[in-house]
Amino acid sequence: MARMHSRKKGKSGSSKPAKLSKPSWVSLKPREIEMLIVKLAKEGKTASQIGIYLRDEHGVPDVKVMTGKTITQILAAKKLAPEIPDDLMALLRKAVLVRKHLAENNNDKTAKRGLQLTESKIRRLAKYYIRVGRLESGWKYDPERIKILVE
Repeated sequence: MARMHSRKKGKSGSSKPAKLSKPSWVSLKPREIEMLIVKLAKEGKTASQIGIYLRDEHGVPDVKVMTGKTITQILAAKKLAPEIPDDLMALLRKAVLVRKHLAENNNDKTAKRGLQLTESKIRRLAKYYIRVGRLESGWKYDPERIKILVE
């Protein structure tokens, strides 16, 4: 897959398991996996951190194959889903950090360009989440308000 703001090809990443069947080595039942997800969410872990934990510590290759639902769907059913999705929150944190850097280093042109690209990604992703109903329709990207929210 190509990068969004360059003409380069993307880095290779891990691929999903080829078979969409429940592996024999996983000893956890779907109910136990859901309970683990809820427990980890209450500890403050994000959906991606929960997935990595389940993969590394319990050998669960894919939560959706095991339970029939994604981690985000399980969290939403238990009313534990965050109000701002994880990927958008990561971009917001990055924008806040770059703005903080630019306050001290005003002539860093590369960082200014990086901030423009990050804010473009934020607006694009927010537009998608508003369209699908994950964010309220009046949500706007405001750097000052986001700074308070992130910290």
